[in-house]
Amino acid sequence: MRVLLVESDGVEVGDTASTLRSIGHPFDHVVTGQAAIAMLQRFDYDVALIELMLPDIDGYEVLRKARAVRLHTPILALSSVATPQAKVRAFSAGVDDYITKPYHTSELAARIQAVVRRSKGYSQPELRAGSLKLNLDSREVTVGDRPVRLTGKEYLILELLLLRKGVALSKYAFLDHLYGGMDEPDMKIIDVFICKLRKKLQQAGAGNLIVTVWGQGYMLKDALPVRPSRHPGRGALQPAV
Repeated sequence: MRVLLVESDGVEVGDTASTLRSIGHPFDHVVTGQAAIAMLQRFDYDVALIELMLPDIDGYEVLRKARAVRLHTPILALSSVATPQAKVRAFSAGVDDYITKPYHTSELAARIQAVVRRSKGYSQPELRAGSLKLNLDSREVTVGDRPVRLTGKEYLILELLLLRKGVALSKYAFLDHLYGGMDEPDMKIIDVFICKLRKKLQQAGAGNLIVTVWGQGYMLKDALPVRPSRHPGRGALQPAV
């Protein structure tokens, strides 16, 4: 999952950045509310972590402005203020969750995953497509009971495809998700990643889940169900269409 971190305190930035790296989430960092709104409008983040006390406009105003322009990115508020009034104000402004500082790494990881899962319509940490399963908690990928070994980039691509199952994603979307506009390689690298990922999934028995949508990019779909052949002698089973 790609994260936007909005935090102005240097020590807090370091702590939260270390937490995000430890749980394997790439992230971008900005220090002001105005910059946060600009980044949310420009990039498709899976979740934003926003400190409520910022140097220009406070996090409540960021929330109001983001929701006013119909930005649906899940937002988790970070704050050292634990009063009910502060939490009620944040939820009224449009926050999806509220975590008080100091927090434990496992708690932040769990809250991020829960917020993102809910935003994508998943109630469990396990994402599925046909016999393919991806566990957001353990980052394990299996086809049936067979583990699939993926590189870091391949895992991030598969995670993005599963979270947006049925949606065609452009190569630009993959580049943003993998590199966040920093030192991006040639766009053809996405074709290479997809090719290798397809091969690994097919070898594991998942079938052709990743399809090319010409002129748009790539999309992950559930495997087609199998039905009996209408032509005896020409093969026992055929995919349904």
